[in-house]
Amino acid sequence: MDLIVHSLYSNKEVFLRELVSNASDALDKLRYLSVTDPDLLKDGPELDIRIQTDKDNGIITITDSGIGMTRQELVDSLGTIASSGTAKFLKTLKESQEANVDSNLIGQFGVGFYSAFLVSDKVAVSTKSPKSEQQYVWEAEAESNSYTIREETDPEKLIPRGTRLTLYLKRDDKGFAHPERIQKLLKNYSQFVSFPIYTWQEKGFTKEVEVDEDPAEVKTEGDGEPKKEVKKKTKTVVEKYWDWELTNETQPIWLRTPKEVSTEEYNEFYKKTFNEYLDPLASSHFTTEGEVEFRSILYVPATKKEDITDRKTKNIRLYVKRVFISDDFDGELFPRYLSFVKGVVDSNDLPLNVSREILQESRIVRIMRKRLVRKAFDMILGISCSENRDDYEAFWENYGKFLKLGCMEDKENHKRIAPLLRFFSSQSNEELISLDEYVESMKPEQKAIYYIAGDSLSSAKNAPFLEKLNEMGYEVLLLIDPMDEVSLTNLNSYKDKSFVDISKEDLDL
Repeated sequence: MDLIVHSLYSNKEVFLRELVSNASDALDKLRYLSVTDPDLLKDGPELDIRIQTDKDNGIITITDSGIGMTRQELVDSLGTIASSGTAKFLKTLKESQEANVDSNLIGQFGVGFYSAFLVSDKVAVSTKSPKSEQQYVWEAEAESNSYTIREETDPEKLIPRGTRLTLYLKRDDKGFAHPERIQKLLKNYSQFVSFPIYTWQEKGFTKEVEVDEDPAEVKTEGDGEPKKEVKKKTKTVVEKYWDWELTNETQPIWLRTPKEVSTEEYNEFYKKTFNEYLDPLASSHFTTEGEVEFRSILYVPATKKEDITDRKTKNIRLYVKRVFISDDFDGELFPRYLSFVKGVVDSNDLPLNVSREILQESRIVRIMRKRLVRKAFDMILGISCSENRDDYEAFWENYGKFLKLGCMEDKENHKRIAPLLRFFSSQSNEELISLDEYVESMKPEQKAIYYIAGDSLSSAKNAPFLEKLNEMGYEVLLLIDPMDEVSLTNLNSYKDKSFVDISKEDLDL
């Protein structure tokens, strides 16, 4: 068990993600089965997950009101590592006549439960199935190679239905038992699980209370005797109490149809998710089906990304069935020159315990990457076709160098990159033009796209080589960025027109 846990999970904090995903599956199974057997819900219709912590003793309790397990199911599911009850359930589902039913089951491997031992010395699973009259407790210690199962006899620990996991944390991992830490992990990994997740949180409310002041001597009319009078004053105090607090949002924005989502909602999600303060320049919300199924929302930021060589970014958040997996990528989902694109990708086809090696070798990821790149180009093309020319000028100022880098690194996408490039020209009055605009204004007899490189716009415009072409009315691209000439050299041609450097001795007009 130690080998499996530590080879599959390199990050300890994913234990909560895995256990919450299992709880969500248990709830989903109950919801599905109750359609044909409503009696399964007789012990309570509420379907939720509740997490309580004891930071002083280092204990975390995760309770779901899902399907629960019988004694035999405990043996089958937790007695054998990597035996997945969810996988068996899905298999039965597919073999049934109702295989087309919409299921939100997350778990794909039985090892998810054993991630609890990443942080725990001991784990107890107390579970009650609606198919059984008894509640059973499964217990095991991290260093042990065995487990025990007993019937629960303590009336105070009985639950009407579902499963309660109790994690007794290791000394070095007791920090996970702080309510704030649990809430932070849930918001990061399990924010969009389909069922409500409640955490036990300390809260407070303010109230006014009376306070006594020192007696003051006050003389009353008609009598010289002093009379003591106590003045009452109030002060504001905070009353502390503990209560359940809803921690997650159950409907991720990307699962909604684009028609239902407003531009303001897309922008708000973007700013909240990526800690941005400016609205994005563009967004794209799409679903891909067929060979690979995933949903995604992509954004072009309005803020400039300075480091063009930084391949490793946290711009893409990868989810598997609404559960956050990672945002730590090194070119697996997007090439380096599109690393400025931000967004979320939610796949149904990748495993929950996906690693960097799996991403690099996965055929599914290669297909996803192609489609994501295509959608990113469509989004950028949309900005370039905007009626407001300033929109694309802002984009080009921020990310023009990235597209030029794409000319050098991505030959397969030259046809998508080339229309997005912008250059100064001898006839453009210091405005950037596209290659399409250049080709449209070419002379009928002109066979090539002419260019000249210079240190600055003025030096390029005053180059002696330019005089003859100006006389003939030929437009010339003025390349003043060191990457411009390399980009055109890599493109080689555009719309069957080759690029020609007018400073070459063998220029043939």
